[in-house]
Parts: sequence; structure tokens; C-alpha cells
Amino acid sequence: MAAFGLPGGMEWWIILGIILLLFGPTQLPKLAKMFGKSAKALKEGMDEGMSALDDEKPEQTASADKGSDS
Repeated sequence: MAAFGLPGGMEWWIILGIILLLFGPTQLPKLAKMFGKSAKALKEGMDEGMSALDDEKPEQTASADKGSDS
């Protein structure tokens, strides 16, 4: 069952070596920068979505309370 776990020390070195061979040393900084921008945009989008849900909840409960009074 350990074969399906996270990679260990030597596996990480092999993965990094393959990435280096595929993209070359000049492209790695560009890839890291793009990955960082993507992660930042994803986090901002998640935060905006959560704040939109938080803003929406009080309106839903208020409309539900008004409907139950009738």
C-alpha cells in the first residue's frame, strides 16, 4: 500500500530532474512565477467567493423570516 503514498526523498529528486530536463534551466523561473500568480489568483477568487456567500446568508435568512410571518 505504500506505493500509492506521497513521494519520498529520492523520488522528489527524480521528479525535479525530469522537470529540469523537460523545461530547461532558463524556463524554470518563468514557470515558478506563473505558478505563483496562478496560486494567488486562485486564493483571491476563493476569498471573494467565500465573502459573497457570507454576504448572501443574512439576506436569505431575513427573506425566510419574512415569509414565515404570513
